[in-house]
Amino acid sequence: MEKYREIERSIIKKHRKEIWSKFVKAVQDYELIKENDNIMVCISGGKDSFLLAKCIQELQRHGKVKFNAHYVVMDPGYSDYNRDFIIDNAKVLNVPIEMFESDIFDVVANVDSKSPCYLCARMRRGYLYNKAQELGCNKIALGHHFDDVIETTLLSMFYGSEIKTMMPKLHSDNYEGIELIRPLYLVKESAIISWRNSNELTFINCACRFTEGCSLINDGTSKRKEMKELIKNLRKTNKDIDYNIFKSLDNINLNCVLGTRKDGVYKSFLDEYED
Repeated sequence: MEKYREIERSIIKKHRKEIWSKFVKAVQDYELIKENDNIMVCISGGKDSFLLAKCIQELQRHGKVKFNAHYVVMDPGYSDYNRDFIIDNAKVLNVPIEMFESDIFDVVANVDSKSPCYLCARMRRGYLYNKAQELGCNKIALGHHFDDVIETTLLSMFYGSEIKTMMPKLHSDNYEGIELIRPLYLVKESAIISWRNSNELTFINCACRFTEGCSLINDGTSKRKEMKELIKNLRKTNKDIDYNIFKSLDNINLNCVLGTRKDGVYKSFLDEYED
């Protein structure tokens, strides 16, 4: 059996409960993929985005809903080593990638920014939306997983002074007709790591020339890494801590919050409080 078939089989067999079932549940519960969707699946070269591509492929082949998918890699200025690494992994996994180039790394390198990662992320998003328009796609699929959701929630609270989370889908404000979806929304990172290791796969992590170099590993200096370590420690006393954080965002008691903000408009509890 070819390696890519073994990898595909592992998703729906060995890792069915932790990956495939969670992937399907997110797609169904949040109505992420509908009939005749044209989806651009974004592949960064990491474990999450490549797993997303394989899950989308499997759903495309055997799912009840018919849709089209483009598997796209944006090259922001990778080194030859990292570019070849991504191409080789795509061949091993049998993912028909479409690669296009941008000058993001060069631009970020010439801008005096205290937040190069933020700038890079914003520029990447713009290039991806433009590419989706070029391909005639109505949806962009990203590989964010359950842990990303929890970490983002805590980052917003601890460093942004607000309660908000990473949504399973959202409409673009600047690109009409394009929706961003996150089909791995319910899949935990530990399950993705287990899938990667059991299939003896290696992926690039970031490949950013400013913070982590080639980086097949994560040096763990970011605020997100700080949140990851915090959750890891909290799990030692409460194994369900991440699920509880996640569920709390789907169970907000508006009778017991000081204020809310929607579409830029703030509303205090005092607005409806009766003396």
